[in-house]
Amino acid sequence: MIVQTPDWVKHAVFYQIFPDRFAQAAIPRKKLLSSDRWEQWDLPPSLQGYKGGNLWGVIEQLDYLQDLGINAIYFTPIFQSASNHRYHTHDYYQIDPILGGNPAFEEMLKAAHQRNIKVVLDGVFNHASRGFFQFHDILENGPHSPWLDWFKIEGWPLSAYDGSKPANYVGWAGIRALPQFNHDNPQVREFIMEIAEYWVDFGIDGWRLDVPFEVKTPGFWKEFRERVKAINPEAYIVGEVWGDSREWLDGTQFDGVMNYLFAGPTIAFTAGDRVKMELVEGPSYFPYPPLFAKEYGEKIQALLELYPWEIQLTQLNLLDS
Repeated sequence: MIVQTPDWVKHAVFYQIFPDRFAQAAIPRKKLLSSDRWEQWDLPPSLQGYKGGNLWGVIEQLDYLQDLGINAIYFTPIFQSASNHRYHTHDYYQIDPILGGNPAFEEMLKAAHQRNIKVVLDGVFNHASRGFFQFHDILENGPHSPWLDWFKIEGWPLSAYDGSKPANYVGWAGIRALPQFNHDNPQVREFIMEIAEYWVDFGIDGWRLDVPFEVKTPGFWKEFRERVKAINPEAYIVGEVWGDSREWLDGTQFDGVMNYLFAGPTIAFTAGDRVKMELVEGPSYFPYPPLFAKEYGEKIQALLELYPWEIQLTQLNLLDS
């Protein structure tokens, strides 16, 4: 088959924004949630605290971003959540009120597009949160909940918060705060597809998919691509897959992946023995041991031979995330 990927991505320079820590609005906004509980901006962040960064602040920094030479932004999750990183989604149709809600996002998207800056959102579709309406209904109503088959429940009573007991439902990486969807349920599948369609129709330029390799349901990502591309053929679909990604890069699913097979060798070559081992031994992209030019060239050549050239042009090449 002929592999087709979005032309704009082939010339894109991305800037990743973690909204809570990027910028606060200097100009007061009516619909901006304020608090005297924000952590002090210049101090190191804590695990659960909020700095209070928001999308109005991003709008005020768009000229700065443009001056850097970027023409695309990838946002880590921005949907309503009860965590500063927002991988614990409560509502996929609402931008987090701390970030300024849907009005701030609409204004930001418009302002970005006026500068020819594309906007890609983080799609956390493998799991939700304990605050997600359907899961919360199960917490309240137990086996009587109509949403029971949306998740993978293994016992009663549901142990959602008691850390002294093992979790009795499937959570991502065993984390009970992140109940994993049952993607084999047609209702769940349709729910996620409609979210993807809604925001592409709203005007976003693509999806970065969180841990998509966790979704085992046959044909899921093929349908995702078909439905997204039916709205915008130039929408970018990029998966967070750390290793050999040929399974997803056959032209029927993703346009690219977060290219850690580029990141690891490049760090090992450029940083050499200056890499801090305690920071990289856990993640699986192996920016060590140090590489010299010959070995680096061999690894990059092998990577270039792994995927079709049309895919190589739309990989999300990164050094850090």
